[in-house]
Amino acid sequence: MSVMSIAVALVVMAALTQLGVLLIERRYPPSGRMVEVDGGRLHVVELGPAHDAGVPLVVIHGASSNLEALRHPLGDLLAQDRRVFLIDRPGHGWSTRDRLSHSTPAMQARMIDEALGKLGVDRAIIVGHSWAGALAAAFAIHHPARVAGLVMLSPVTHRWIGGVPWRHSLGALPVIGPLFAYTFALPTGLLMLDKGARGAFLPQTIPDNYVRDTSLKLLLRPREFLANAWDMVTLKQAVTEQMPRYGEITAPTVVIHGDADTTVYLDIHARQFVKAVPHASLIVLPGVGHVIQNAAAETIIAAIETMLPEPAAAPVAVAAR
Repeated sequence: MSVMSIAVALVVMAALTQLGVLLIERRYPPSGRMVEVDGGRLHVVELGPAHDAGVPLVVIHGASSNLEALRHPLGDLLAQDRRVFLIDRPGHGWSTRDRLSHSTPAMQARMIDEALGKLGVDRAIIVGHSWAGALAAAFAIHHPARVAGLVMLSPVTHRWIGGVPWRHSLGALPVIGPLFAYTFALPTGLLMLDKGARGAFLPQTIPDNYVRDTSLKLLLRPREFLANAWDMVTLKQAVTEQMPRYGEITAPTVVIHGDADTTVYLDIHARQFVKAVPHASLIVLPGVGHVIQNAAAETIIAAIETMLPEPAAAPVAVAAR
C-alpha cells in the first residue's frame, strides 16, 4: 500500500470517527451540572432528597467507565434516603481535564475535592470502585478534612505483577496513541465493548442492555480513550508511591471485594490495604466478581449505613392557629 493510500485511509477513518463521536454524544448527553475546577470541568449528578442535612455520599467510578455505571442500581438505592453525588472522573464521561498527565489518583482527588468545596460539601463518605479505590485512598491521604469515611469496592490499592491491556499501552504512546485514538479506536472498540463488559461481570451475568444503560460508548471517543489509557499506564507507579502512606488514613474504612474477582485480585489489593489502614474492615463476597455494585448492592448499602447517622426527617408543616 502506498503512502498516499495510507494517508487517505487515515483521513477517512478520522472523518468516520468524528461522525461516530457526534452520534454517540447525541445519544448519551450529560445529565448533571458542570463544575469548573483548576485543570478542567467535572460533570456531577446529584440524587436524593434535597432536605437531607446529613453526611452526603460521593460515588466515583473506575476505569473504562463513567458515573452511569454506579447510578443503577447502587446510586438510585442510596438516594432513596441520602444525598448522593455521582461524579465523572476527570477526562471521563462528560468531565474534562486540560492535560492527559492529570492521570494520577492524587491529581484527580485534588480536582474532585475542589468541586465538592464549590458544591458546599464539607464532609462526605467517599465510595470508590476499582480504579477509584486508589483515588479514594489518595483522597483520605491528601484531603482528610473532607473525608467522613471510605467505602472501597473491588479497589486497586497496591502494586501488581504485570502490565495493562495492549489498548491502554498503545493509547499512551506519543504520536501513535493519538493517531490510533482519532482513527481506529472507535470502530475496533465497538467490536470489543460487549465482550469486555461481560468479562468484568464474570462469574455473574451482565444485565440486559448494560452497555446502552451505562453510556459506555462514550469511552470510545478519542479524548476519553486517551485519558483512560493514561490513567491505566500511570496507575501502578501512583499506587506504589502512595502505599507507604496508607497508615496515615484515619477515616473509618470498609473494603468490599469478591473472591472471584479476576480483574483486581483480593489478596494483592483489599487484604493488603486492610492490613495497612488502622481500623479498616474487610467484607469478602464469596463467588462474586469485579462489578460488585450490581451483584451485592444491598451489602454495600448496609456497610455505608454503619458509617452514617439516621437521615434527617423532612420538615413538617404546622398549620397556623
